[in-house]
Amino acid sequence: MFTPVLIVGCVIILVNFAIRASFGVFQIPIAAEFNWMRSEFSLAIAIQNLAWGIGQPLFGAMAEKIGDRKAIIIGAFIYAAGLVLSSFAVTPEAHQMLEILVGFGIAGTGFGVILAVVGRASSDANRSMSLAIATAAGSAGQVVGAPTAELLLTFMPWQNVFLVFAAAILAVLMLLPFMRAPKTANKAELEQSLGQVLKGAFKDPTYTFIFLGFFSCGYQLAFITAHFPAFVTEMCGPILPGGALHAAGITTTSALGALAIALIGAANIGGTLFAGWLGNRYSKKYLLAGIYTARTVIATIFIMMPITPTSVIIFSVAMGSLWLATVPLTSGLVAHIYGLRYMGTLYGIVFFSHQLGSFLGVWLGGRMYDIYGSYTAVWWVGIGVGAFSAIIHLPIRERKLTRPLAA
Repeated sequence: MFTPVLIVGCVIILVNFAIRASFGVFQIPIAAEFNWMRSEFSLAIAIQNLAWGIGQPLFGAMAEKIGDRKAIIIGAFIYAAGLVLSSFAVTPEAHQMLEILVGFGIAGTGFGVILAVVGRASSDANRSMSLAIATAAGSAGQVVGAPTAELLLTFMPWQNVFLVFAAAILAVLMLLPFMRAPKTANKAELEQSLGQVLKGAFKDPTYTFIFLGFFSCGYQLAFITAHFPAFVTEMCGPILPGGALHAAGITTTSALGALAIALIGAANIGGTLFAGWLGNRYSKKYLLAGIYTARTVIATIFIMMPITPTSVIIFSVAMGSLWLATVPLTSGLVAHIYGLRYMGTLYGIVFFSHQLGSFLGVWLGGRMYDIYGSYTAVWWVGIGVGAFSAIIHLPIRERKLTRPLAA
């Protein structure tokens, strides 16, 4: 199972997500330096997520046209360029426009391209688990990303941290020679053009349900990644001396906010692997409906209770266990129903819905905070869309197509 393709794919996704997951840590330092409203940098992160979503099917199609490794190289250089140029930006508009580059770079080195390669390199029996392992690598990146950014900010300005991250994403390109996967496709898939596949998928209600259901995942994850460190910093009760957190060196709510993101990532490593194991054995649509239901319940309980260091830790672990568990199940569902040949493009389009949710979650979080001075209303919107996703997965048809989709 642990092939060179899977190992290299995991490393690339880990570095990609370590950088991406750290952006919430920069909310307060950047806003404080330039005296910006919270919504200014939030909009930059929101644009990043939207660009990621737009870029995902484009890079998926590019990988299928010119090759996976070439697409990843292009993505890495775009990612690095966005980070380097952002380090020199001094206006909200500059940050917001440059995050388009960062978002496209994330797309080129992220799930859409990497999971398609991993999926082709895996056997039918191991595919769901392989996709889960690659997805869990993103969680591992989240574990180290936010705390690394927080640590680096104690030694250098945020501009230099961006430069360090740019160097990191370029460094992973040295591993690409080990990333080779066969162009796996059955006879029916070989008879189809990309246009035929897309037309057929767009007419298929199941594809529409998958597309709509992934929206809330993006909303919830992006909102928490971008705003939870600031939310914890400002809303959480104090960390009292003598407690376990204080003894571990977590003495401020700012440090707790970074720790919360890391805990989410750590919990999700196990959660995602477990979801991949379940996906090999049980209905993926019912597993997805269960995950969204559990997220909805957890978020409801958290926002209705007092925000304390203990509740933050419990929420982070509980939500983290469900964090990216949807990704191997959703990508596996697309591969199972529509085949592997155009999985990168088909999953990329579904992922665009995820990123529409991400854009709304990040932007709305900053906007409503500026209006109300609180994130409470945004939490309730997330709870509502989570419940919607739980329901919309139920009518999905999981039968594998055995003939080309009708155009």
